[in-house]
Amino acid sequence: MNVDDFSAHLDTHRPYLLRVAVLQLRDNDLAEDVVQETMLAALEARSSFSGRSSVKTWLTGILKHKIVDAIRRKSREPLRPLEEECQIDEFDALFDEVGHWENPPTGWGNPEAQFSQRQFFDVIELCLDKLPANTARVFIMREVMELESTEICKELSITSTNLWVILYRARIALRQCLEQHWFASTRRTR
Repeated sequence: MNVDDFSAHLDTHRPYLLRVAVLQLRDNDLAEDVVQETMLAALEARSSFSGRSSVKTWLTGILKHKIVDAIRRKSREPLRPLEEECQIDEFDALFDEVGHWENPPTGWGNPEAQFSQRQFFDVIELCLDKLPANTARVFIMREVMELESTEICKELSITSTNLWVILYRARIALRQCLEQHWFASTRRTR
């Protein structure tokens, strides 16, 4: 494939890459820069693309590294405090005295089949957008970018306790949002 054809093929993935970058970085200009760097890196490395994965997966891997680099660059800038230290006590109402759910999560059916549906990812984006910006950032750093906890804490100047509370809150909020906007509607259509 020549450079122009390859470039055109890469451009079909730009909207997806931009959504991922904006969701993680919460800065449209920086996200656009990171996506542009990703596309440039892909063009420069096109001969090393083996085809063992899809182009989208390959580009997402490059994007992931570019986002981490951008986060590291941003971390060198003065930070405003992320969030106050959180207390987990407010979640006690969700559990009984032995630590079991008061209202267990509803059944999610066949998760593998759900993941294959594009609408599911649209709902995930909606749910992530509903999270406070810093909570979503921490969640994506840990679960999508797969950064180590110590690196996240260092990058964001937070304690490990605060990190785990933020992740806990993100997971609970995402669970509730998914149950409301995805799993409840899929149960109704069965």
